Amino acid sequence: MEKSLIEMSAQIIAAQVSQKSMEPDEIADSLRKVFRTLQDIQHSTSGAANEGTVARDSLEYLRQNPLESIQRHTVICLESGKPYKLLSNRHLALYGMTPREYKKKWKIPLTTPLSARSLTNRRRKLAKELGMGKQLAAWRAERKKLA
Repeated sequence: MEKSLIEMSAQIIAAQVSQKSMEPDEIADSLRKVFRTLQDIQHSTSGAANEGTVARDSLEYLRQNPLESIQRHTVICLESGKPYKLLSNRHLALYGMTPREYKKKWKIPLTTPLSARSLTNRRRKLAKELGMGKQLAAWRAERKKLA
């Protein structure tokens, strides 16, 4: 169903753009607002009122405490409320955001990865085994010599 909401949002914004000139930032903001509005309408008309209320309350809690959205096995997207292992650039682009913008919006430290802690730990362990830190230090030292 979300795909159709995105398509509907895009059609609405395309109709607006055809009627008046809009800056790219205005288009992105409008697209986000229209998508959220359509989501709210969809949630308010859904039959499962209790489940929707509980999910909405927990999402509101996470939005107020964004660091708690990054959990051991999942990361909850604060835009959609859905769990993922990793919030990719592609996923955040659906909301017209980059990872940096997402972190700034939700006041998440820029050094915090947008991935489940288990995935982050697995990647960290693999990087250490492959000696990537030493390779990076050597590359930086070489680059500093050339500069």
